[in-house]
Amino acid sequence: GKYICVFDPLDGSSNIDAAVSTGSIWGIYEPTESCVPTWGEDGTAEIDEVTQNCIVNVCQPGENLVCAGYCMYSSSVILVLTVGNGVYGFTLDPSVGEFILSHDNVKIPEEGKIYSFNEGNAANWSEGMQDYINFTKAPEGPGSKAYSARYIGSLVGDFHRTMLYGGVYGYPGDSKNPNGKLRLLYESAPMSFIAEQAGGAGSDGKGRVME
Repeated sequence: GKYICVFDPLDGSSNIDAAVSTGSIWGIYEPTESCVPTWGEDGTAEIDEVTQNCIVNVCQPGENLVCAGYCMYSSSVILVLTVGNGVYGFTLDPSVGEFILSHDNVKIPEEGKIYSFNEGNAANWSEGMQDYINFTKAPEGPGSKAYSARYIGSLVGDFHRTMLYGGVYGYPGDSKNPNGKLRLLYESAPMSFIAEQAGGAGSDGKGRVME
């Protein structure tokens, strides 16, 4: 096909029984020549070759994404996407069965008031990470205000709130999971693309996620 799609079909699935926000995340890449199989004279190709080539094809840096988005299932159904020219949100109107533009050219507020981390893992974080979180709760300097903690446990829900209200979302690595638990291919990279298009940033703590 013309495009390669990577996706998390149901983010936050552990929250379903509690009726908490869930969602779907996707990213779309253009294929490279590595995904085109070598066809035989009979018009068929070896499945193993196709599979291997396409696995290599999706292993691209996030900056090669041409589209990314998520759909949040909550009190309303909201679809947010970017094609590399801003971020736009659409809300499902059940009366007509269509998604209606509700969030035009979304921009993350320059100043936020919310941090969203699973502090249950704080004891296993690095000293630098612990210091940062402590700073958000008790910042120094005149006029500084502490951030408020909000954590749903659903990436789509926490990320969407951050997009609208500003602040910071993170799932840092710890002694048990040094690289964190977010998947680069279909969670971190697509969400970072959206964040950057909305004026924010995506970092792994050392550099830009998209690279």
